[in-house]
Amino acid sequence: MTKTPIAKDHVARVHYTGTLPDTGEVFDTSEGRDPLAYLVGHGKMIPGFEEEMMGAVVGERREFTLEPDKAYGMPTDELVHEFPKEDFSQLFDSGVEISVGMQLVAQTFQGPAPFIVAEVKEETIVADFNHVLAGKSLKFSVEVVEVRQAEPEELSHGHVHGAGGVNH
Repeated sequence: MTKTPIAKDHVARVHYTGTLPDTGEVFDTSEGRDPLAYLVGHGKMIPGFEEEMMGAVVGERREFTLEPDKAYGMPTDELVHEFPKEDFSQLFDSGVEISVGMQLVAQTFQGPAPFIVAEVKEETIVADFNHVLAGKSLKFSVEVVEVRQAEPEELSHGHVHGAGGVNH
């Protein structure tokens, strides 16, 4: 029996560990959890991850390192914004002390947007909306546990259903 390779419009389920190559620090892993399930070719994964996994079959292990342009890109100044401290009054009123490096989430018309506090000034707070892994190379160790053709409903919804995906 031929094993189905990972290809566009398939569902892939993988166990993975992502590390920073320069330090070996684990930034994400599926260890101790269900495998990650993703709809291949629909922009749900960082581009380099999908590219590196194309053609892999169940039982195959792959290791690869992605440069920033194939992962989360380089940080850009356009994603750094300064806000008046009064915009954070709810936090201050509840006793939270905002400090550099703290991760917060802004509620926007497009949904939640995480950011890192880059600077706390007298009257303003500088928020960096770049992804926390922007500018970094990422190393992955991945094992394929399942590959199947996506169901028509998954393709129309743009995400995986069932184990490791969306249940609705």
